[in-house]
Amino acid sequence: MKKSTAPVVVVFLLILLVVVAGGITMLVKRYTPTGTTLDGSEYFQLQGEGETALVVNGELLEDKGVEVDGKIYIDCTTVGNYINGRFYWDSHEGQMIITLPEEKIVFEPDSKTYRQGGAEKQAEEVLLKKIGDKDYLALDFVGQYTDMSWNIYEDPDRVVIQTRWDNLQSVTAQKETEVRQKGGIKSPILTTVPEGTLLYFREDLDDWYEVYTEDGYRGYVQSKKVSQPEDYQGEPVKVVPEYTSIRKDYPINLVWHQVTSQGANATLEEMTAEMTGVNTISPTWFSIQSSDGTLLSLADADYVQQAHAKGLEVWALIDNFSQEISTQEVLSYTSKREYIIRQLMDAAKTYGFDGINVDFESLQEEDAPHYIQFIRELSIECRKAGLVLSVDNPVPKSFNTFYNRREQGIVADYVIIMGYDEHYSGGPEAGSVASLPFVEEGIQATLEEVPKEKVINGIPFYTRLWRKPYGSSELFSEVMNMDESRQYIQQQEANGMMAYWDENLGQTVAEMQGEDALYQIWVEDEQSIEEKMKLIKEYDLAGVAAWKLGFERASVWNIISEYLQ
Repeated sequence: MKKSTAPVVVVFLLILLVVVAGGITMLVKRYTPTGTTLDGSEYFQLQGEGETALVVNGELLEDKGVEVDGKIYIDCTTVGNYINGRFYWDSHEGQMIITLPEEKIVFEPDSKTYRQGGAEKQAEEVLLKKIGDKDYLALDFVGQYTDMSWNIYEDPDRVVIQTRWDNLQSVTAQKETEVRQKGGIKSPILTTVPEGTLLYFREDLDDWYEVYTEDGYRGYVQSKKVSQPEDYQGEPVKVVPEYTSIRKDYPINLVWHQVTSQGANATLEEMTAEMTGVNTISPTWFSIQSSDGTLLSLADADYVQQAHAKGLEVWALIDNFSQEISTQEVLSYTSKREYIIRQLMDAAKTYGFDGINVDFESLQEEDAPHYIQFIRELSIECRKAGLVLSVDNPVPKSFNTFYNRREQGIVADYVIIMGYDEHYSGGPEAGSVASLPFVEEGIQATLEEVPKEKVINGIPFYTRLWRKPYGSSELFSEVMNMDESRQYIQQQEANGMMAYWDENLGQTVAEMQGEDALYQIWVEDEQSIEEKMKLIKEYDLAGVAAWKLGFERASVWNIISEYLQ
């Protein structure tokens, strides 16, 4: 008998249909966008009653605002950190300080009385409120002094603030578009925007763009549903106060004069006997001496008179070099900053110097808000007194961005790059004090934040002789002036020291295998200084500053002057 195959075929077909249907279902599930919408209160992380979410430049902040009697208030620290750094909160003395070009506005919590430029005034309402253990500032008051737009939204409650306008880009929705939490169609929807909606662009992720909406959602849209990114065409909301600056009509040719005692002021005539071309001298006269802001002063009226007779402006230097004094402890108190500034202004009147050079080094990130506030407040008094304010800075690196050169470039007259100490005593390896690539990178990075007419590049007159003992991990260095380094190399030529010009570094390099150690030196001399001066001329900077007077050879002055013509 023949067996029928029909039942087998039917079973096979049924199985095949099930598999195909399952595959189609999987494909549909895989490629069908989810319609799940994330709850707005969850997205904006609202929990407590009366909380208002804060979105600044597309960033959802952890800090929350509060609503009081229909007005939005924002924590003072949040205002300074995220909205306008010129709103400075002194937590020690309970003051909110708004720094303008020629005066400060000072508020205290829960008072309608405030001080502006030293005069007491009355506000119509309390603008600074203590709520719980925090102090909050009225949002609309912040807006009076900040180039910002802001909008208030409900359900969920949030304030959306925009303060950044430079390099801002936008895209426009070409059709109704979902903004999703992540870049993928299975990610929850944050919000849906209609055709024609402007979205601020953040990043291109191929098929998806990261964007944020004008009402505060930050997420992802499919790139095919929006236009190509283009520069945002909106105008700044308000004109912020203008910070005027002193501009010399000649390139600055400055030299620092290290003065370590009152008697050292008498050496000015001798130290400058062969100096030519210099138009500015900066004696190291002031140091923070105690935690209350008292300054050690070595200022001298005869020195200023002699300098002026030689055609030199005097920019008195103030430093923070005392190891026993915490810079943060001093600068984080408004009364102490004011005391320092008052001493400097009194000294300027007494001794007649022309400017102030701030040389605060080894700052930590936590020092930064107080340091830059000190610069702002000092700039007010310098501006009123007609004193030049210059600020010394290390070469820009990722670890010292908190020096806030951009703000310095607004409030100060000159920003000086200390274009040296590329390799330093106690550092991990031997090397140049100021190689040409190091100097150029410093100039380029500074010019990204500070206009060239305010940038002065500092150059070294010193060299380091490095000694690395054989079989040891220790590294020793010795500072030499120009004459000392040349004499050392000449003396050691008989012992096998070889010197050669390194075109890439812009320096003569010499080394020797000694009996006890490897000796190396990267020379600063007329030739290396000329290479640095070429950069200063190429980038059309405001001038040069040299550390320090007495380490140079007289022949270097003509080279410097040649490139400042």
